[in-house]
Amino acid sequence: MPQRSEYLHFQPVTTRWHDNDVYGHINNVTYYSFFDTAVNTYLVETGGLDIHEGDVVGFVVSSACDYFASIAFPDRIEIGLRVGKLGNSSVQYELAVFKAGEDEACAAGRFVHVFVDRASNRPAAIPERLRGALERLVV
Repeated sequence: MPQRSEYLHFQPVTTRWHDNDVYGHINNVTYYSFFDTAVNTYLVETGGLDIHEGDVVGFVVSSACDYFASIAFPDRIEIGLRVGKLGNSSVQYELAVFKAGEDEACAAGRFVHVFVDRASNRPAAIPERLRGALERLVV
């Protein structure tokens, strides 16, 4: 089971009432939203990604998640983030969901972004500032 000490950046995420499903826990598809929020917050705030008018955008081309323990509203959670692989135009993020203050992950996932030129939708080199932010998370 992934441990908090294995991740280099943490993004707090607030669970919401409507995240719970009829079984009383956060529905599995919501974890992908948590991952997306954590990564894109980091890319915008640290890497300078301009999601509205920048030259490049990140497309998710692959994703997966494994679940170990339930979370539910109103749990306070943090998403651990690290980079497993950094290429010229792609990056594989490795993420984990932790209840605030706990060391063992409730879930762990990964997804791959391919950065593309906004106009052509063709793969593009990761811009320098963004690459620098991602390099700080490589394990």
